[in-house]
Amino acid sequence: MATGGGRAFAWQVFPPMPTCRVYGTVAYQDGHLLVLGGCGRAGLPLDTAETLDMASHTWLALAPLPTARAGAAAVVLGKQVLVVGGVNEGQSPVAAVEAFLADEGRWERRATLPQAAMGVATVERDGMVYALGGMGPDTAPQAQVRVYEPRRDCWLSLPSMPTPCYGASTFLHGNKIYVLGGRQGKLPVTAFEAFDLEACTWTRHPSLPSRRAFADCAMAEGNVFSLGGLQQPGPHNFYSRPHFVNTVEMFDLEHGSWTKLPRSLRMRDKRADFVVGSLGGHIMAIGGLGNQPCPLGSVEGFSLARRRWEALPTMPTARCSCSSLQAGSRLFVIGGVAQGPSQAVEALCLRDGV
Repeated sequence: MATGGGRAFAWQVFPPMPTCRVYGTVAYQDGHLLVLGGCGRAGLPLDTAETLDMASHTWLALAPLPTARAGAAAVVLGKQVLVVGGVNEGQSPVAAVEAFLADEGRWERRATLPQAAMGVATVERDGMVYALGGMGPDTAPQAQVRVYEPRRDCWLSLPSMPTPCYGASTFLHGNKIYVLGGRQGKLPVTAFEAFDLEACTWTRHPSLPSRRAFADCAMAEGNVFSLGGLQQPGPHNFYSRPHFVNTVEMFDLEHGSWTKLPRSLRMRDKRADFVVGSLGGHIMAIGGLGNQPCPLGSVEGFSLARRRWEALPTMPTARCSCSSLQAGSRLFVIGGVAQGPSQAVEALCLRDGV
C-alpha cells in the first residue's frame, strides 16, 4: 500500500467476469457494474451482457445485446444505459443504438445514428447525449456531432468538429466539451478543440506538442494531461521506428497553453495503451504495454500537490487494452489483454485516514 498526504491507495479484487473480453463497454448504475459486448477469445464481437452486484459481489447474466458489438460507447440516463455505435461481427461499424432498461431487465432499440460509426466519443449533459466523431464503414474519420434527445428518441445534427477523428478523449468542463487527440486511420491526431454548448460553436486550441499513438489523457484541477504513448517518427525519418515514451504534456485551460514537463517529471515507466484516471489528487497511470515482452503491471500516480510521480501498488493482474470506469473512490480496470482476453475486474481504491 502506498501512502501520501493522509491518503492510501490499494487494489480491490472482485470476482472474475463469467466471460473474458477486451474492448468491452462498461457502465455503473445504482450499485451495479455493467459489462456489455466486447471481443472474446475467438476475436469476434459478443452480445453477452453481465452485471456485478457491488453489494453481494456476485455476477448476473443480463439479456444479450440485440446487436453484438465491441468498442461501443455507453451513457447512463437514469434507469437506462444507452449503447452507441461500435463494430459488429463482420468488422464493420454499426449505427445501432440500444437502451438497457434496468428495472425491466430488457433491451429496447432506439433511433439509430445518422451514420454507422465506431470509436464514437460520447458525453452526457442535462439528460442529452452528445456523440462526436467516429470512423465509418469507408474507414474515413468523421467530423459529425450529433445530440440525442431521449424524449423524442431522435438525433439532431450540430456543427461539425474542425478535425475529423475517431477514438478521441472527451471532457466536460463547465459548458464546454473538450475533444483531444484520436486517430485518422493509423495516424494519431494532435488537435485539441472545444465545443461551447451554449454558443454552439467550436474553438481550436493549440495542438498537442508531440504526436503519439495510444497515449492516454485525464483532466484535473483545470489542467488536461496527455501521457505516454507510442512516439511516431517524423515524416522524413525513414529509419526510425515507433517507440514507447514516458512523455507528460499539460494544458492549462486558464492560460490556454501546453507545457511539456521536464524529464524529471516524466512517468517512471514508458507505456502505451494503458488506463488513466484522476483519483485522490493524483493522475493515475495503470498497466499497458512497454518495452517488456508482456503487459505491464506497474502503477504510478502524479501528485498534483507535490508535483511528482509516486509508485503505487502493482496491479493484481498485469494487462493492457483494458476498459475503465471511475465510480466514487474506485477506479475500475476491467477485462483487457493479459495472455489473452481477460476476466479480471479490479479497482484501485482511495481510502482516507489509512
